[in-house]
Amino acid sequence: MKHAIDPKIDCVFKAILGSEDNINLLIHFLNATLGKALASPVVAAQILNPYNEKETSQEKLSIIDVKARDQDGRIFQAEIQIAVYPSLPDRMAYTWSSTYSKQLKKGKNYGELKPVYSIWIVNGNVNKTPGYRHCYKLQDDKGNTLNTSGGIWLFELPKFKVNAIKTEAERWLRLFKEGDKLDDSHLPDWMQTPEMEQVIRTMSEFSEQEHRYEHYRVRQDYLREQSTIQSDPNKRTPILFYPATK
Repeated sequence: MKHAIDPKIDCVFKAILGSEDNINLLIHFLNATLGKALASPVVAAQILNPYNEKETSQEKLSIIDVKARDQDGRIFQAEIQIAVYPSLPDRMAYTWSSTYSKQLKKGKNYGELKPVYSIWIVNGNVNKTPGYRHCYKLQDDKGNTLNTSGGIWLFELPKFKVNAIKTEAERWLRLFKEGDKLDDSHLPDWMQTPEMEQVIRTMSEFSEQEHRYEHYRVRQDYLREQSTIQSDPNKRTPILFYPATK
């Protein structure tokens, strides 16, 4: 690639998983990361907020990076998060619960609610719990699940230290952790799959097409700036992350 591209930058993440041309990648990603949590695999999906390259570089591309509905009506959210801040878990819970509750329109009953699966890939440590993968559901203190409402899946990239890829979920996580260091002319063995090669082609468009690279570069600088401000212990005014950065 002409320029190194980081798939953790939200515009790239959304182009990979939130564009109509890459719907097969989204299906693969959902089945890989959710696995046995799904009663049945995702075989078809409709993206509810397709990637829009024309959105401005200094605005959040959307409230949710990727949102989709599958053949069974189940709803999926996929988010990439660069900055970690104290209220991030609250934002995760709010985003999931808001999407779940907004399904009911006038005249519908609770039995029509579909599960909502929220997937967060975070470039930081959200909690001190060991392990890089966490699943949060509505359960009692004995581990009994209240209903089939889905849940929140959290993947913390700094804790992900797998080198020998054994699952497709691990392949995706390694992509997001190390993707900015990949050379498309000498891809490592773990990237030698049809899905990963398609991902690289999408990333290469940001590298080779100047207007897309400029959009990427401005987003990257903006997110880095916002992350720095958020981590400053001496900041005096609150930083509003919802419309600005992730």
